[in-house]
Amino acid sequence: MSSDRDQWSSRLGFILSSTGAAVGLGAIWKFPYMTGMNGGGAFFLLFIAFTIVIGLPLLISEFIIGRGAQKEAISAFKKLAPKSGWSIIGRLGVFGSFVLMSFYSVVGGWVLIYSALSIPGLVIKDNANYEQLFGMITGNPLITILGLGLFLIINIVVITFGIKGGIEKASKLLMPLLFIFFIVLVIRSVTFEGASEGLKFFLQPDFSKITGESVLYALGQSFFSLAVGFSVMVTYSSYLGKDVSLPFSAGSVSIMNIFVSLLAGLAIFPVVFSFGLEPTAGPGLLFMVLPEAFAQMPFGEIFLSLFLLLFLFAILTSSFSMLEIITSAFTADKQRSRKKVAWIAGLIVFIAGIPAALSSSTLANFKIFNLTVFDASDFLVSNILLPGGCLLIALFIGFKMDKTLMRREFNASNNLSPSMYQLWFQIMRWLVPITILIVFLGSLGIL
Repeated sequence: MSSDRDQWSSRLGFILSSTGAAVGLGAIWKFPYMTGMNGGGAFFLLFIAFTIVIGLPLLISEFIIGRGAQKEAISAFKKLAPKSGWSIIGRLGVFGSFVLMSFYSVVGGWVLIYSALSIPGLVIKDNANYEQLFGMITGNPLITILGLGLFLIINIVVITFGIKGGIEKASKLLMPLLFIFFIVLVIRSVTFEGASEGLKFFLQPDFSKITGESVLYALGQSFFSLAVGFSVMVTYSSYLGKDVSLPFSAGSVSIMNIFVSLLAGLAIFPVVFSFGLEPTAGPGLLFMVLPEAFAQMPFGEIFLSLFLLLFLFAILTSSFSMLEIITSAFTADKQRSRKKVAWIAGLIVFIAGIPAALSSSTLANFKIFNLTVFDASDFLVSNILLPGGCLLIALFIGFKMDKTLMRREFNASNNLSPSMYQLWFQIMRWLVPITILIVFLGSLGIL
């Protein structure tokens, strides 16, 4: 790898940073409400199946492309398939990350605001209506735009410090702490009276509640949670040394992602059913349930503040990857300053995110295909751009990329049998694209 290029300092740093990029909002915020709206346990099983069978091979693929090319997303495909149109995959990734970050940062702003309010004890109160509080915060244009702006400023500052000094340093410190506090919350959550109904909803599958749309959502959630499809992991792995096993790293990220999703379900659904709340509450589920849970704990305000801060940092580790792919795409030729590009990109994302930030207030009645700007952006990313990006990556791996390079990257630093490589390759060449097409066409009613 060229010496003038930033690089992860260790395998642990890469795995924790990749896990942070994957976990974030996908597992902690989006997974619980998507599960609640799509049948509970059956959706969770579909999510696990898609993560292992489809998501994991795709994650390995992005790692192979990135480290094999040692370039960021757009340049990687240009190097591996010169004088062809395959660089569209990297460009799609940059565009998709831009759209994703425009509404993702809105949620990050919500968490930032909740964190600020929780420190002086302004969230947990006697007889508080947490649904009303959430509506007041998301329905106030000034508050939501302020939260959006502050969240993006934090992202920009970290990205200016680069891979090792910014992203990796934050991930190494904050991801382990998040796991610890999540486990504490789960232990308290499952001891509530009536918690068994929530556990039953989450862990006992009822496939009668699954629709074609639910299957598409489960597939999209596996992509969203692993951060595959937008070549984010292509960019991350391009900073990785040759002494790291890519299948092992991808497996570690996938397992931790499933584990965090499990913790999220165990933390949320017992509380939802214990307090008679609706599991189908949608994007606001986490913001209405968490305060309810911590209010029942000794020193609940302190625990809520700490957890919200850690949740905020988990979201940040995920959003770092989105801003990084945008920034690295425009600094690949080394003609532009990373700092300058990061600030310009952050400003453009801020402007683009304002309509999503106003989706619960000023623009609540503005609809795109009967969806608010926020929901339309989410649908576009999760159900169209992400599956589309994953399909193109599968086709690139299966029919275009040099097989010798793929095999060398797959087997670097491990002693996997040749059959393991062949299994992964055949899954990527046939199973992944066919599955994506079937699920997507089924959701449109064509199949």
